[in-house]
Amino acid sequence: MAKRGGFPGGMGMPGNMNNLMKQAQKMQKQMEESQKELETKEFTATAGGGAVEVTVSGKKEITKVKLAEEVVDPDDIEMLEDLIVAATNEALRKMEEATTSAMAKLTGGFGGGFPF
Repeated sequence: MAKRGGFPGGMGMPGNMNNLMKQAQKMQKQMEESQKELETKEFTATAGGGAVEVTVSGKKEITKVKLAEEVVDPDDIEMLEDLIVAATNEALRKMEEATTSAMAKLTGGFGGGFPF
């Protein structure tokens, strides 16, 4: 007599789905923990040979801007603005790089997807 319906191997498929769900839940918890850890970190970058220093948090918020006295020139505000933008963008890039790296470790390089 032939088996009726179902998957070959009896209950093998539902068992595999259960394992996949457990793995997905574990990965999600690890990603949440990793994200919380990253949010507590700070990333600092400088521009103008260290004349401007900007620090951002893992939450993408600027937490500190430090200016060397000599860079504050009322006759060249545009240069100071450019240096602040450059330092801020570099600090944000460092934060994004750290986030991408942490997530790649968890997902095995699958870019947030699951290996199936």
